[in-house]
Amino acid sequence: MASTFFNNKARAAAVSSSSKAKTETKEDTTRQQPWVEKYRPKTLDDVAAQDHTTKVLQRTLQASNLPHMLFYGPPGTGKTSTILALAKSLFGPALYRSRILELNASDERGIGIVRDKVKNFARAQLSQPTGLDAAYLAQYPCPPFKIIILDEADSMTQDAQSALRRTMETYSRITRFCLVCNYVTRIIEPLASRCSKFRFKSLDNSAAGVRLDNIARMENLNLEDGVVETLIRCGEGDLRRAITYLQSAARLAGAAKTGGKDVDEDAEMTDAGADQGIITVRSIEEIAGVIPDSILDSLVQAMQPKGGASAFDAVSTVVTDLVADGWSATQLVGQLYRRVVFTETIPDIQKNKIVLAFSEMDKRLVDGADEHLSVLDLTLRIAGILRG
Repeated sequence: MASTFFNNKARAAAVSSSSKAKTETKEDTTRQQPWVEKYRPKTLDDVAAQDHTTKVLQRTLQASNLPHMLFYGPPGTGKTSTILALAKSLFGPALYRSRILELNASDERGIGIVRDKVKNFARAQLSQPTGLDAAYLAQYPCPPFKIIILDEADSMTQDAQSALRRTMETYSRITRFCLVCNYVTRIIEPLASRCSKFRFKSLDNSAAGVRLDNIARMENLNLEDGVVETLIRCGEGDLRRAITYLQSAARLAGAAKTGGKDVDEDAEMTDAGADQGIITVRSIEEIAGVIPDSILDSLVQAMQPKGGASAFDAVSTVVTDLVADGWSATQLVGQLYRRVVFTETIPDIQKNKIVLAFSEMDKRLVDGADEHLSVLDLTLRIAGILRG
């Protein structure tokens, strides 16, 4: 034992093997990450399709002085990624943990948390950074304030939002707040008026397509023609959802590779194109739960007027098969809406009544109504409207 300890070659070999093991562990961790986290924007320049917001934030970054901010818009458009990238650009890795407090909807955020955790972090005095060289300070501004990020702030209670007003005013000299939400109307007006508002729009097809193409190239994926367009259509402006679908399809096809090696040798699946490792359009649609056109065609055909005969038997049979196959009622409503409302052969006066039926159906599903009865009622109402 002692001879091994004093043997320089043995010690060097032990250090080398230890560092190699750490490197392999880090690579494994990166490889096992969800692609949504793996390819999350690291800087403001990496944020896609939000040019107006990123330009304004770049200027505030240069001035190193931020106002309170309110980010709102649909999910998967880069709100959380933008504020995290901004915080990392401001403070760098050394000060990020001590200067940033992030609370998500998964955390308890009632009035008690606002009065305790948020207020304590907001009023804590800043300590001067020590041990940072000039190169670090030249790269990261390190302004003299902290940032509190309240993700999904629209789920906070009214009392918690009211308790936040005074905290934002009192400690604004050393603390900035960033509220992130999907619905700005759920933020009380006194909070919204204290913040600079930044609206995030749904990603356009070109920006989302470029990001998906880059991910597919970096993961060495073999895509069938039309896969990116299908991902964009199924994602409906939510890039996070589209990336998740792409990763699931890559696993299904056994095509996800890192450094030329398969991520999982057991990922071979018997899907169409799996032998060649090709991600197909149909596999994306199956993962997204898209109902095949043949099923929609049979449902639309069953709703068509047939003389004086009732459409109940034909519609009921198709709807029962739909529910038995496990298709989502919400997905059915979206696809059936596009199929019926955008049909030019249906008069506008009938479309008005059909849209009203779709809106009532959507509200029922949100409230948790039975899917079978709701879909049956919707389709029979549409059939009755088509009969005139």
